[in-house]
Amino acid sequence: MRTKLLVLLLVVLLVLQAAGPAAATEFDFSSASQLLMDVGSKKILYENNARERLFPASVTKIMTMLLAMEALEAGKVSLTDMIPVSEEAAAHGGSQIFLSPGDRVSFEDLMIGIVVGSANDGAWAMAEYLAGSAEAFVEQMNAKAKELGMHDTHFVNPHGLHDENHYTTAYDIALMSLELLKYPQVLEWASIWMDEEFLKGKIKKAEGVYLSNSNNLVRFYEGADGLKTGYTTEAGNCIAATAKRGNTRLLAVIMKAPGRPALFAEARELLNWGFANYESVPIVKKGEVLATVPVDKGTKTRVKILAGDDLALLVEKGTGTDFVRELQLSERLPAPLSAGQAVGSLVVKSQEGEELGRVELVPASEIQRASLLTIYKRFVYQWLQPGKRIY
Repeated sequence: MRTKLLVLLLVVLLVLQAAGPAAATEFDFSSASQLLMDVGSKKILYENNARERLFPASVTKIMTMLLAMEALEAGKVSLTDMIPVSEEAAAHGGSQIFLSPGDRVSFEDLMIGIVVGSANDGAWAMAEYLAGSAEAFVEQMNAKAKELGMHDTHFVNPHGLHDENHYTTAYDIALMSLELLKYPQVLEWASIWMDEEFLKGKIKKAEGVYLSNSNNLVRFYEGADGLKTGYTTEAGNCIAATAKRGNTRLLAVIMKAPGRPALFAEARELLNWGFANYESVPIVKKGEVLATVPVDKGTKTRVKILAGDDLALLVEKGTGTDFVRELQLSERLPAPLSAGQAVGSLVVKSQEGEELGRVELVPASEIQRASLLTIYKRFVYQWLQPGKRIY
């Protein structure tokens, strides 16, 4: 009986270990909260107090930049749009790029100022431009947070200056960082190390601004190219740090570190441990064509089927990468079809049949239902051309 109980206990412990993060390890950290995630698979490799509500300081600007990039992608703004600076925007202290009322700065330059110089004045100007007012922009920030499942987050402003009601968690920061990492242009900006004459001749401060990246990992850590630091007295030192080596991109979040040396040391330690033990295996890229299928009674008779998102699998270094890809997709699809409509899945399985990951399949284009006249003409054409299938 005793032997059976010991065996049962061992099985329970193995199940609990498999259900948790990818690894159970201990670090001697002085920060309040930490998280390490593989970006490709979105798998958490390590977390400690990652769901504790803390003040994010300027890491807030990840959400500000995310909304800006979504507006850019939607065509609502362009990189060359000239963004006006109001008196209210220019009045914000703390980290800034010394904008003056009446300055007009391009969208791209303002984004560089926000991500590299952590510009509070720039973040406020961006918020006013995109939403009409900073207050309306904050409403959009909170709506996006809810959409992303950031259940322990509440924003009060677009820059992160301290407010008791402005908080988030390391886990929620990881969620919004994942979304921002979908825009490679941000990493190009975030990896700028220094610009001694930033905005020279473009703003009233004619000599320009000495721009220096607050994230020293982008210069001193192999593969680092982002993402955002933050500091206030109440928040301590915070960072969402990302680095890529080979096919593997990791994201480390540190909150409330007692100083910048501890902040960067702990981020490096997490990233080093992740890169030493794991690797990401790319399966498919978003937009990759995986099939072409007939469409019944549509304005087009065939449609390309694309991967709806990136998919990668995380494996321990030294283990096998022998996977089976399975397309779960009907042989024909009925019209109408919308461009973002899920019509099937790409499922990745182990050789033993265990599901390891999946991604939705979507049509490459919208296809409306054909008119009765068009369907009739196809029927007649098919009748006149026996053996040739017309959908």
